[in-house]
Amino acid sequence: MKKWSLLVLISALMLVMAACGQKDAEEQKTGSSNEKAEEITIEHEYGKATVKKNPEKTVVFDFGVLDTLDELGIEVTGVPQANVPKYLEKYAGKEYTNVGSLKEPDFEAIHELKPDVIFISGRQAEMYEEFAKIAPTVFVGIDYSNYMDSFKKNMNTIAEIYGKESEMKTKLEEVDGRIADVKSKTEGIDQKALVVLGSEGKVSAYGPSSRFGLIHDVFGFKAADENIEESTHGQNITFEYILKTNPDILFVIDRDAALDSNASVKAAVENELVKKTNAYKEGKIIYLDAGYWYLSGGGLQSLEAMIESMEGAL
Repeated sequence: MKKWSLLVLISALMLVMAACGQKDAEEQKTGSSNEKAEEITIEHEYGKATVKKNPEKTVVFDFGVLDTLDELGIEVTGVPQANVPKYLEKYAGKEYTNVGSLKEPDFEAIHELKPDVIFISGRQAEMYEEFAKIAPTVFVGIDYSNYMDSFKKNMNTIAEIYGKESEMKTKLEEVDGRIADVKSKTEGIDQKALVVLGSEGKVSAYGPSSRFGLIHDVFGFKAADENIEESTHGQNITFEYILKTNPDILFVIDRDAALDSNASVKAAVENELVKKTNAYKEGKIIYLDAGYWYLSGGGLQSLEAMIESMEGAL
């Protein structure tokens, strides 16, 4: 009788332990499932995108976002490999899927990747709906009239998606400190600056609140002309205009060099008219790296490079 009672007790204990084990397994499974399903909803200029946190497959159509992910050590899957800036040239390698060019995405290649998230900016804005049909798509364009707030919003969005909030906070504080240092110096000089984009022998000017207006708005260089048309593509100007404006500092973004490493607008820019300006006479024609300024911009690495170029101009 005692043996029988002991057997019943052991059997009961085994059933309880089995039930507990099954419950633990179910809880672990549920917890794992919840962790995988954790999502974040991003509101942007073109709508909302619900993205799972720490996405595995990322497609990037903005080189500023790409350089930010690179800085944070986050892997990407697909990149438009035409005209990748030199400082990001590793992303033109075969280990990354080529998804077209900035203005001509390869939607078939993107669809085959089945990405978890796609980042786009101004060059692809009109195609937003087509991207969004494939995967959650986040628009990360920069508001040039409010550059730093727009930049920080994008950076914090990326940090939240990939769980890099603490690291991003530190990096943005460093950026703020360096910019403040540049501004403290530009406030003390009377020299006026003109920003131009050179392309195939022609030039266009950019003033405050424009695509390259952060030279004035963020870094504090005084504008040689306060009335330049606010436009993404700049205001078409002549070399006579540059002479008449007579900037003390002439910042040149070389679009030709951005698209062809063997090309340059220097010969066209430094003509007989421009040589009469204060900028030329004082050795203050400063060529800005088009990889950072024209192709990229709006990323951690590109903004750091921009700060360095402003420090160099001083």
